[in-house]
Amino acid sequence: MTVFQALRDGIRRVNSAPMLVLGVWMMTLLVSVPLTVGMGGELEAHLDASLEADAAASGVNHDWMQEFRGQASGVGTTFSPAVIGFGASLDNVNALVDQERRPLLIVWAVVLYLAVWTFVAGGVIDRYARDRKTHVQGFLWASGVYAVRFLRLGVVAVVAYGLLFRVLHPWMFGTLFRGLTRELTAERSAFFVRLALYGFFALALAACNLALDYAKVRTVVEDRRSILGALTGSVRFLRRNGGAAAALYLADAALFAAVLAVYAAVAPGAGSTGWSMWLGFAIGQLYVLARLWVKLVFWASETALFQGRLAHAGYVAAARPIWPDSPAVEALGGFTPRTP
Repeated sequence: MTVFQALRDGIRRVNSAPMLVLGVWMMTLLVSVPLTVGMGGELEAHLDASLEADAAASGVNHDWMQEFRGQASGVGTTFSPAVIGFGASLDNVNALVDQERRPLLIVWAVVLYLAVWTFVAGGVIDRYARDRKTHVQGFLWASGVYAVRFLRLGVVAVVAYGLLFRVLHPWMFGTLFRGLTRELTAERSAFFVRLALYGFFALALAACNLALDYAKVRTVVEDRRSILGALTGSVRFLRRNGGAAAALYLADAALFAAVLAVYAAVAPGAGSTGWSMWLGFAIGQLYVLARLWVKLVFWASETALFQGRLAHAGYVAAARPIWPDSPAVEALGGFTPRTP
């Protein structure tokens, strides 16, 4: 299977399960609601019925934002022009690469979000690997079966990303950067050195992400119980198909870049109340939906490539579960177990 075929097949698999895309969007929305309510409560308490409320609703008021942030706590401390429209995406990337601290409430929300993704990841990959409807029962069965295995893989991921962000990142942008720029006199040269270091760090992140992704795929497709075996198998697959896996990763990343570019072009700035506010909300949610679609295409296309390269197409090792009706229904009607 070629890279283009894998990408096309991955897009087809995601588009054939629209309810799955809507489901992960709802999951994302529900996790973000407490943060939104918290931010709204702090803004309402600060503005109340003051004249500043009308000024804040009509556009960006930098002086008022600085005043609010100075008095706010928790999630309110993140309120700034950077969270409006496309700036929020850039602010998140900047916080990631420069390791900016976030309020504890946001950290816990991210941990909850990752935990939910850990649970549903097995069901998502199982659906795309089988390339057919698995229904709610089959999805929950796969999610439950692989959640414990992915939790163990998550421990490995925490260690790996911890080494990257807590060891490699400080060394690259601290000791190494100072050593490379000590004799430089032009800021432009130092900027390009830093840009090159960002590129190398991005490559390390991508390599780690690829190894973990294909470990998940092998765990589901081959019903592997050993996470160490899945990781070893992932590395072997990448060693033999590294060019195709990297090209597919770049193609999926290009999809994400295209989504970002479209959102940057249409994302509204600070509007006023009324229809423009709801239009901005709708555009923002469409962007979230598109971003999640790309994330699912990542997994689906990687699954397609793995199945195509190792002759696993249309095959998932785990036995197909049999779902009986409830005991009460069976007792009343004498029904036999049915398959979804």
